[in-house]
Amino acid sequence: MPLATTGELVGRAAAARRAVASFNIITLEHVEAVVAGAESARAPVVLQVSENAVRFRGGQLLPLARAAAAAAEQAAVPVALHLDHVQSDALLHQAVDAGFSSVMYDAARLPYEENLAATRAAVDWAHSQGLWIEAELGQIGGKNGRPPLDAHAPGARTDPEEARAFVADSGVDALAVAVGSAHAMTTRTAALDHALLKRLSAALDVPLVLHGSSGVPDGELTAAVAGGITKVNIGTALNIALTGAVREFLTDRPEAVDPRGYLTAAREAMTRTVARTLGTLGAPTA
Repeated sequence: MPLATTGELVGRAAAARRAVASFNIITLEHVEAVVAGAESARAPVVLQVSENAVRFRGGQLLPLARAAAAAAEQAAVPVALHLDHVQSDALLHQAVDAGFSSVMYDAARLPYEENLAATRAAVDWAHSQGLWIEAELGQIGGKNGRPPLDAHAPGARTDPEEARAFVADSGVDALAVAVGSAHAMTTRTAALDHALLKRLSAALDVPLVLHGSSGVPDGELTAAVAGGITKVNIGTALNIALTGAVREFLTDRPEAVDPRGYLTAAREAMTRTVARTLGTLGAPTA
């Protein structure tokens, strides 16, 4: 089916008081696994490519983006493409031609006024191109000379009033909030601040996004969705599944040299992870 848009999928999830899952992709096997898992769960899904993944692929966005778009167009469920954690304006400006309907623009490393100015400029350009745009706010620095605190630093939390002002002044379509998750967690031990999430949901009139969801246990994810999270980003969980499957395959078959064997095992493991995650989230049916 034709490519869906992230804004459409997030809006539909919000109306159903559910969440859409957005999975980071690095290889073609990631792409195929996410689509297969979504089809198994009969749920829409977002394929997202981070700036780090583009850097890994030699700085070239189009090869992976074209593969993702082709897989999405052949999928039996709605699939959208999202460009994640973009800091480079040059990469941002490639989004439309590469088939992306949305971008997460990340200027959170900058002092607040610079962050706001950069995000506002990105939003103005993105909206002129029909792109839906997400930003992230952890804890604003600049008070008593302190630098910005990364949204995934230990103890980082998004302040509801600061977030309200940031959303109003920047014009973003969604906001990723710091409520206790962290990127690249390999254990599912994150404990979310659900009281803060409730306050953020009440303060903001844009969809809320949870980054670093691989480290969040099922019960915490379910509660986060009930508390107002509408888009859930997952990356490390797929890489754990992929790496574990490859390691097991090669340990059992030290003579193997054909990558199709261990990549098949890796793709199947990631597919199971996607399907299980979508079931946990109660994603809207396609």
